[in-house]
Amino acid sequence: MRVGIIGGSGLYHLEELEATEEIHLETPFGKPSSSFVTGEIHGVPVAFLPRHGIGHVLMPTEIPFRANIWGLKKLGVTHLISVGAVGSLKEEIAPGHMVFPDQFIDLTRHRSSTFFGNGLVGHVQFGDPVCSKLSSRLVEAANKVGATVHERGTYICMEGPAFSSRAESELYRSWGASVIGMTNAQEAKLAREAEMAFASIALATDYDCWHDSEAEVSVEDVVKVMHENVETARRILVKTLQELPSDFPNSQENALQFALITDRAKISDRAKKDLAPLIGRYLEAN
Repeated sequence: MRVGIIGGSGLYHLEELEATEEIHLETPFGKPSSSFVTGEIHGVPVAFLPRHGIGHVLMPTEIPFRANIWGLKKLGVTHLISVGAVGSLKEEIAPGHMVFPDQFIDLTRHRSSTFFGNGLVGHVQFGDPVCSKLSSRLVEAANKVGATVHERGTYICMEGPAFSSRAESELYRSWGASVIGMTNAQEAKLAREAEMAFASIALATDYDCWHDSEAEVSVEDVVKVMHENVETARRILVKTLQELPSDFPNSQENALQFALITDRAKISDRAKKDLAPLIGRYLEAN
């Protein structure tokens, strides 16, 4: 088991990592957001990556999602935890609360959310995007460190970088969605194709623009709450890893077993080469 952690806004490094090594990877999908930092936390092997790059230099649409997940897979990640700031779409989810989404609605338009293509067609099951066992571990840890927790919820993933209009915000609320962010959907989809168990910590920073108290989303206020949330998220991650057994199962270790549709003899050489860390074992079996 190796746990991957993708840090969102404000979470650009993990001081708790021990015996660290910085690893630069080239991928078939370009450069990742940053170098990867590997190490251990309470004996658990970890690979950390700041989603927006060091210094927050990448907009959500510019994030090389495929390179990031491919790199984590190459490093042996089996369980992926994604941390990110979100806006709340529900009164009961106040700024500063922690939400652990179990569903996603992807409204992005300018991103690639799959490794498939170039001579390989595959369709993974995605009805339940989140590993419930891994998410439950995060929830347990969050409760132990004193966070205000919302155990489930639907995450709207928008393109950005602008925040929602009021009309959009009210529409998403009418759908029953819980939070809105700009990054998690791609990570969840690609993690499934990479056969990683996936879970998310969504850090509520504001009420979006629908709430009576929110004339507009104030970036200054968002950043203030974000920094407070990041420290709580850090404690949740450390507590989770401290209590995670070494034989913790990967619920998605065979997610591609029946997903590859293309005749093995027709799979392009490029796809075989680019996706070797993901599909190599299935090709060897034939």
